[in-house]
Amino acid sequence: MLLIKDGIVYTPEKIGKKDILIAGGQIEMISDEISLPTGFDIEVIDAKGKLVVPGFIDSHVHVLGGGGEGGYRTRTPEIQLTDLTLGGITTVVGCIGTDGVTRTMTSLVAKTRALEEEGITAYCYTGSYDVPVRTLFESPKEDLILIDKVIGVGEIAISDHRSSQPSMDELKRLSADARVGGILSGKAGVVNIHLGDGDTQLEPLLEIIKTTEIPITQYMPTHVNRSKKLTEASVEFGKLGGYLDLTTSSDPDHLEEDEVKASAGLKYLLDQGVDIDYIGFSSDAQGSLPIFNHKKEFIGLGIGLAKSLYREVKDAVIDEGVPLETALKVITQNPARILKLRRKGSLLKGLDADLVVLDADTLEIDTVVGMGRVLVEKGVAVVKGTFE
Repeated sequence: MLLIKDGIVYTPEKIGKKDILIAGGQIEMISDEISLPTGFDIEVIDAKGKLVVPGFIDSHVHVLGGGGEGGYRTRTPEIQLTDLTLGGITTVVGCIGTDGVTRTMTSLVAKTRALEEEGITAYCYTGSYDVPVRTLFESPKEDLILIDKVIGVGEIAISDHRSSQPSMDELKRLSADARVGGILSGKAGVVNIHLGDGDTQLEPLLEIIKTTEIPITQYMPTHVNRSKKLTEASVEFGKLGGYLDLTTSSDPDHLEEDEVKASAGLKYLLDQGVDIDYIGFSSDAQGSLPIFNHKKEFIGLGIGLAKSLYREVKDAVIDEGVPLETALKVITQNPARILKLRRKGSLLKGLDADLVVLDADTLEIDTVVGMGRVLVEKGVAVVKGTFE
């Protein structure tokens, strides 16, 4: 049992100073003051003067590593548990990306289960950039129905020179397969769409929505802040009720000339009238990032960091003036809803005990709790991955 005392609680809506009682990995009570009889074996966390918020959900992470476009030596390594937990992430969704040959679905499911054994909640998408999709069974529908950890399809690349250049009919069939698989399994069945810097942008998705019965909520297009042009084009999609995912892992000190910082992208979309409920952040962690010097000369590769997820939320609050309860939704309540993670994303009685304690002045991460277990304490990882 765990008792968190006197924290200012955001559910993510601010509800004021509360105590939170955790038992059996879930939230049992949230109240103004909780007093327990003596004799209970209970750990108490003093959160006085601190903020208590839901654990963060990262819906797009290359848990097996990413990259490889520069040759075999540029393949990035697998993610480790503390790469995630030190960034406040208590739920992660893994994906493959460009390389669906040397990185396989069997390995992705195994890594997903490994992360869950180590202390966080983990899921994955089936497939990679390519269409037809490489799956465990014969189709994405079967993977969704038969593999508990598979909750969607992706990341499928469009508008990118690295994509398999799928036809409209192929995208329609894939989307329908994902939708029916999601319906029959009670999962989201979303199609995670990688958007490149090509001219077609979101047009293929808008065409499918106009010409079929597939709803716009079937898609989770990501990297919409890849360029100002794409961010501006995404406004229409968001106003139609489509989900927009901004990527946080770009190095803020080495942004491409036309790239939009996720925190600034959030402020822009809100100012353009896109409902906050349709906006999310994901880190793209372990993806490879090119590094350029001040002359725009290529000098090496970096790696996308999971810590960037909350960094951009914090920057949205501090630099862009977005209210904390609004900014928090993009990494808690919103991805939980679109991915149908019904026990995640909020601090409510009966939900999983995933939460983060923040310093009220700096908004820095102090404590992280995953499934009722303290993973990070006073900014230090107290639970580490098997090989860390």
